[in-house]
Amino acid sequence: MSRTVGDFLVSRLHAWGVRRLFGYPGDGINGVFGALNRADEKIEFIQTRHEEMAAFMAAAHAKFTGELGVCIATSGPGASHLITGLYDARLDHQPVLAIVGQQARAALGGHYQQELDLVSLFKDVAGDFVQQASHPAQVRHLVDRAVRIALANRTVTAIILPNDLQEMPYEEPPRDHGTIHSGVGYRAPRCLPCEADLDAAAEILNAGERVAILVGAGALGACDEVIAVADRLQAGAAKALLGKAALPDDLPWVTGSIGLLGTEPSWDLMRDCDTLLMIGSGFPYSEFLPAEGQAKAVQIDLKPSMLSLRYPMDVNLVGDASETLKALLPRLLQKEGKWRGKIEAKVTDWWTLLEKRAMAAANPVNPQRVTWELSPRLPDRAIITSDSGSCANWYARDVRMRRGMMGSLSGGLASMGAAVPYAIAAKFAHPDRPVIGLVGDGAMQMNNMAELITVAKYWHQWQDPRFVICVFNNEDLNQVTWEQRIIEGDPKFNASQQIPDVPYHKFAELIGLRGIFVDDPEQLGSAWESALTGTRPVLLEVKTDPEVPALPPHITFKQMKSMSEALLKGDPHEAGIIKGTVRQILSAIRRD
Repeated sequence: MSRTVGDFLVSRLHAWGVRRLFGYPGDGINGVFGALNRADEKIEFIQTRHEEMAAFMAAAHAKFTGELGVCIATSGPGASHLITGLYDARLDHQPVLAIVGQQARAALGGHYQQELDLVSLFKDVAGDFVQQASHPAQVRHLVDRAVRIALANRTVTAIILPNDLQEMPYEEPPRDHGTIHSGVGYRAPRCLPCEADLDAAAEILNAGERVAILVGAGALGACDEVIAVADRLQAGAAKALLGKAALPDDLPWVTGSIGLLGTEPSWDLMRDCDTLLMIGSGFPYSEFLPAEGQAKAVQIDLKPSMLSLRYPMDVNLVGDASETLKALLPRLLQKEGKWRGKIEAKVTDWWTLLEKRAMAAANPVNPQRVTWELSPRLPDRAIITSDSGSCANWYARDVRMRRGMMGSLSGGLASMGAAVPYAIAAKFAHPDRPVIGLVGDGAMQMNNMAELITVAKYWHQWQDPRFVICVFNNEDLNQVTWEQRIIEGDPKFNASQQIPDVPYHKFAELIGLRGIFVDDPEQLGSAWESALTGTRPVLLEVKTDPEVPALPPHITFKQMKSMSEALLKGDPHEAGIIKGTVRQILSAIRRD
């Protein structure tokens, strides 16, 4: 049998280093799946329950490996299902390639079944490169360009393959006018600012008396360099959520997360600083940064488009975080530690306060205690994923990252439903490491329960079976409920917010996993220990109290006024709110 276009595609992806695809089959992409079957497992195919989950897994693979993530789907609905996960990758600057089928070329434009204008559909999410193949000799340069652009630009690209083309004999491009002869390979450049720009940045940082650092995902590979610069400047450091693993939380000057899910010390750090150094972060909420004009500021980012976007910077440095900080360090003067001492005292007090809040009584389990009990029990080199929603608050504030750990979630998109596919992708990328996913019951019902079937299908091949999904079961779309109360001043709308009570642990048991149910806070510690030492994947379901507020600790009077209005309008859970939250809210009020 002659080599088909599908065979060539698989071999070319292999030449680019691709060893895993996430996706779901269909007749629009059968030619490629036949080629995968003939390739003797040179590229592993992971069958997800839904194409959206495949795209999330591709994004997570890129996040947890630094490699290209690849997802594959059939034409029509298979292709359109990928979009949400692909936007997750695009907004978090991850290299992902989507390969999708299309109807036969002769049928296009004929309102054929499952015929969508896929070039237009993908034009935004894969705007740097999306092309539909029309000739066998074209496929070589489409693959080469799609992979290279995704890696170089840290973005999403897409290739669309009509189903009849996939089965055709492959042809190398002839040596003729109008043909393209591309090649394999990409080496990332060393990206470093000019000497004069480094000098200008150092001048600002040396002049500052109260330096604050904000790190994001771009600083994940620069832990030692960030620590060295922070020690030289005697600075405190806050972490954007995607940069949670960039610095270990056992450093006394690390203030933790910032923003809506942030900490009191991070708020104080930004409020009181006179100098800001932002490293590899697109943190979106400017109101949590210094007031405009308050601080001199320097930003480091690989993408020029992200510079001076959240705060008016005095010096913008285009460069890799690690390389730039190494070049910057010799230019920085050693500062004294008075400012840092104040930061460390606030951090110490904050951890004490968090413990007090986590251990507060609730009905039946305080959700903050779930992650508080997890933190000291986290195995070395653990990978933690979180979904969007109220569980992300507890992940952001209470999980203490140590050196060697990894963690992520849907950042820029903040999509529900990413935690379980992220955890699965992490486990395939690092089968020897323990993986923990934190999920709300809303996201679990939306699309994550089905992916437990994917876990059941594949877990036997994982080197280390430790894989735990923790479901916060409060029968409420809790983050939105609290946003309605505190931002809008509206009471909880049960019709939109209340969700069914599902025995998630029993579903896990039904498909061959282990289930643990906890509705007693005193059992949480032992439940985590049992789950993290298990010999098969575990679904830990915790019945949590929806009336523990999952909002920033620095509540303003405006927000408190809105919540009071919600109560006056007759919130259906008024008694629970008062009993479960007033103590925490009053301790956090600010006169902003």
